[in-house]
Amino acid sequence: MIQQVIILLVGFIFLVKGADWFVEGAASIARKLGIPQLIIGLTIVAMGTSMPEAAVSITAALQQNAGITIGNVVGSNILNIFIILGITALITNVKIQKSTIRYEIPFMILITIILMICGMTDMKITFIEGIFLWILFIAYLVYLFIMARNGETQEEEKDIPVWKCLIFILIGGILVVKGSDFAVSGASAIARYFGMSERFIGLTIVAFGTSLPELVTSVTAAKRGNAGIAIGNIVGSNIFNILFRSEERR
Repeated sequence: MIQQVIILLVGFIFLVKGADWFVEGAASIARKLGIPQLIIGLTIVAMGTSMPEAAVSITAALQQNAGITIGNVVGSNILNIFIILGITALITNVKIQKSTIRYEIPFMILITIILMICGMTDMKITFIEGIFLWILFIAYLVYLFIMARNGETQEEEKDIPVWKCLIFILIGGILVVKGSDFAVSGASAIARYFGMSERFIGLTIVAFGTSLPELVTSVTAAKRGNAGIAIGNIVGSNIFNILFRSEERR
């Protein structure tokens, strides 16, 4: 049992550190290209900090642990809004841009309702429904691309060489993948040991562990006064969690 807890903790450490390096490398390259802060938050940072959830969900699905997959998606989104956004708001006032209120938040609510409807049909998300959600995800990326073209550029922060950014992205990705294997194996073993359902483990322990990158990123952004990245990270992460990890079957 102790061994499984250690495996779970090592998995979380790999996931958090790997996501951190991945985001740092990807966001640095994006800043060099003059991409606006909000777009970085909604895309690269949100997707990068969602890599632990994505990796864990995909690994769990491949191992036929659908309870962890769905529980992780739902639990992570709940934690993002109530805990992570709440902590960020305690540090500083989180300004929400008009585009986020008009488009991103309503879209997040819409796909959450769609996920609920998909789950109510035969209590599973089918391959066809997964394709439909992927189409919505592509449409979301197109919308962000249009925003990026019309947005204003931001000032650069620390200057990291491109080669170093690429190394961060590569090593970060490897750590995330390996960490997801450890996290799923450890969480599944703990669930079996205590007789708990995999869905409960996904909603609690796994959801909290894989949400740590969002927490660290949002709090750090808030302390630095980058509210655009903080709120963009939370909203974008929730959208990414549902649409990118939707093609799971039970």
